[in-house]
Amino acid sequence: MRKVVSFHVQKIAKYARARLPALFGVELHAEEVAARECRAERPAVVGHGDGLRAGFRGERVYVIDIRPLVQPVEQRRPQAGERVPAHVGDLDPSAVRRGGGALHPITIVKNEMIDVFAGMGFEIYEGPEIEDDDHNFTRLNVAKNHPARDMQDTFYVAEDIVLRTHTSPGQIRVMDAQKPPIKVLVPGRVFRSDSDATHSPMFHQMEGLVVDKGITLCDLQGMLDKFVQTIFSSDVKTRLRPSYFPFTEPSVEVDVSCFECGGKGCPLCKHTGWIEVLGGGVVHHKVLENCGIDPNVYSGIAFGIGIERIAMLKYGINNMGLLFENDLRFLKQFKDEREG
Repeated sequence: MRKVVSFHVQKIAKYARARLPALFGVELHAEEVAARECRAERPAVVGHGDGLRAGFRGERVYVIDIRPLVQPVEQRRPQAGERVPAHVGDLDPSAVRRGGGALHPITIVKNEMIDVFAGMGFEIYEGPEIEDDDHNFTRLNVAKNHPARDMQDTFYVAEDIVLRTHTSPGQIRVMDAQKPPIKVLVPGRVFRSDSDATHSPMFHQMEGLVVDKGITLCDLQGMLDKFVQTIFSSDVKTRLRPSYFPFTEPSVEVDVSCFECGGKGCPLCKHTGWIEVLGGGVVHHKVLENCGIDPNVYSGIAFGIGIERIAMLKYGINNMGLLFENDLRFLKQFKDEREG
């Protein structure tokens, strides 16, 4: 039979037989393969430099896998059922160690706000972000010529379909679905055509609605007192200023006494001692009528809070854009905050 052993393979075989036992102090075990079988498989056995070496003896071929012998133990992956020595350490030096994650500051503040109002008996409702004109404007008593309907203030998807400009449409959907008493909180994203250091085209808002018999503006201030004292400081208090919103009457802007200077005046409160935090009021009787609720029997209060606004005040953030840039140097500062 014609031999298939090349000069280079003979040298490899001679070296393997002579040197490997002495180098590694082990007895080499080989799988015996017929020479004619090796003739067909020869390129796979000796041609790729992958650690396989061949030794020949007459008409027979021995294939020797020396990879387990020459590969350092520290770089080997453990086989199934194999015990790993304690000194080996990290079996995959290329692995990248990643630290634990944390909640985003907006999520942290949102969870804290929900906790406060949930303790007062509020339920949570999340409505759609794409709304029709009827829910976003008309049934909230927003007039056809109101500036909020202008295209420079609102993102229109179609002629009468918009990205919601506030979470107030959730009030309408809740009052359509259930009758008083109602106590609901509506958090979510809203969209307005506005962008600067304190405004963003997309931001988060939390709407609150209470409808029952005998509800007054005093109930609103009592709830908001509890809210700001929990979020900011137990020493702060609220102040109501007259304002205008088409869906409440009377309407108020709610200020909180400055928690930085105690009301004495500082750059945070613009030396007034007060910081504006949210708006609200008594639900307009037309809004109740639009939802089939008799305003002669029931009354309600509503308020809207910007979650980014609260986060910026709570953590001293002076640029709203930082909350959306996903800069880990910024976000890691909130890792130790309470994570809901």
